Amino acid sequence: MTETRAVLVTGSTGGIGTATVRLLQSRGFTVYAGARGPAAFEPGVRVVPLDVADPSSVAAAAKRVAGEVDGLWAVINNAGVIVQGPLELVPADEWRRQLEVNTLGPASVIREFLPLLRSGAGRIVNVSAATGRVAMPLLGALSASKAGLEALSNALRLELTPWKIPVIVIEPGTTETQIFTRAGAAADAAMQQSDRDQVDLYAAHLMAYEKAMSRFKPGPVDKVAKVIVRAVEARRPRRRYAIAEARTLGAILPKLPAGLRDRVVSGAVGLNGIKP
Repeated sequence: MTETRAVLVTGSTGGIGTATVRLLQSRGFTVYAGARGPAAFEPGVRVVPLDVADPSSVAAAAKRVAGEVDGLWAVINNAGVIVQGPLELVPADEWRRQLEVNTLGPASVIREFLPLLRSGAGRIVNVSAATGRVAMPLLGALSASKAGLEALSNALRLELTPWKIPVIVIEPGTTETQIFTRAGAAADAAMQQSDRDQVDLYAAHLMAYEKAMSRFKPGPVDKVAKVIVRAVEARRPRRRYAIAEARTLGAILPKLPAGLRDRVVSGAVGLNGIKP
């Protein structure tokens, strides 16, 4: 493998992104690490200022990379946020942030970097979530954003068939990363600004959800990074790679009758039996 195989990773400054950057570099790739803030990597990693929610930032990053390489082997859309809470309690600006980062951001990145992918016979790897195929209560904003990314990926795959550019979806399970801690802090801040009577309506929901989530043991980020790198290196990559419990959520639950599926999902997050 030669250094001409250049890749871009968005959301590189923590968790899955950092692990992916390091593993790709160890495999001989020239890695462009898209970072919204300060980033420190091993020598050789090329850090690029990149805020996926800012189209001008994305355009500037694409211009810089195009000035250094003739093509890209892969674009990995990893940047993401989690907005959680009942729809009634999630502020409008948090909904916008969720969609701008998780759905519109990857679309912007793909649009700007497609010329480099064409010239490099590259591929697109979108990091999604099982919630994109099975919506979860109290994660409506996240589910909507990932459903949008799923639809975007499926449409794009067909649009890019003439150029033989694979579009791959990665579905991690619950992963040991700070994204969940940040999501909880953001949700708490939003609750503080909400009407107390409205918040009290969902007190049982929130308590049950927190208890249910505490039972999930997050997996290591390295496991997800290895799957991403496998998709990047595969001669004929699969359309989808599901990891850990994402295999159950995304593959089995959608096939259940709607009523049964609702009961299973509601029970999984502890909402069965809650009364007003």
